[in-house]
Amino acid sequence: MANFTAADVKKLRELSGAGMMDCKKALDEADGDVTQALEVLRVKGQKGVAKRESRTAENGAVVSVIAPDHGSGVLVELKCETDFVAKGEKFQAVADAIAEHVFATAPADLATLLASEIESGKTVKEFVDEANATLGEKIVLDRYARFAGGYVATYLHRTSPDLPPQVGVLVELEQENAEVAKDVAQHIAAFSPRFLTRDEVPSDVVESERRIAEATAREEGKPEAALPKIVEGRVNGFFKESVLLDQPFAKDNKKTVLKVLTEAGVTLKGFARFRVGA
Repeated sequence: MANFTAADVKKLRELSGAGMMDCKKALDEADGDVTQALEVLRVKGQKGVAKRESRTAENGAVVSVIAPDHGSGVLVELKCETDFVAKGEKFQAVADAIAEHVFATAPADLATLLASEIESGKTVKEFVDEANATLGEKIVLDRYARFAGGYVATYLHRTSPDLPPQVGVLVELEQENAEVAKDVAQHIAAFSPRFLTRDEVPSDVVESERRIAEATAREEGKPEAALPKIVEGRVNGFFKESVLLDQPFAKDNKKTVLKVLTEAGVTLKGFARFRVGA
């Protein structure tokens, strides 16, 4: 067996972000040389990229970059397999680098982002694959959000103190209002609305809710004459649960989010909410 110590394993883990057993094997193969072991991890990692494609990546981080004047901002989710990798500096550095790149380049869509050059001669996809190889886990970049033109703000929430943010929200107001932006972003993080307005809800989704509401009411034996009112009430309940502007506001449930925005004299142009793995 190669001559290396627990301190060497710790150092290699800190440098690479790889797991303990992978580090031990790499040091063994490199005869205790940490620098050589790093190369071993990268080579073996590249070979394992394809094998990891079928694995599930449900851990990770949500990161954000906001312009100093709040005129633009981005939200990026980067996923990995384990919380061990998610909390590591290497993984978080990769996530931050991608967020900064999205902020700087404003890609039109995910395909454009993955094909863009993040480092000299290296695309974002290659950058992610390299992280996949180095960290020894499946690393996934499959969504981001970017707003520009209004007042953009973010809220990042940690579900555990030793993990990076797992929930992130990006909001864009037409008018500057830092307090309202923060309050609404925190509300979105907690209540996870799916749509901004009722008009954004696809018609087939509304019709499905109506069918379910009617079928449920009939199953419950409700009178035929009462069905239209019952169905309408349950569809409105769906809107209050799923549409942000219809939701009771987190800080004052006697008001809707729309009422809070109206009283503050601001308009919410859009929002994005990411929860890692969801």
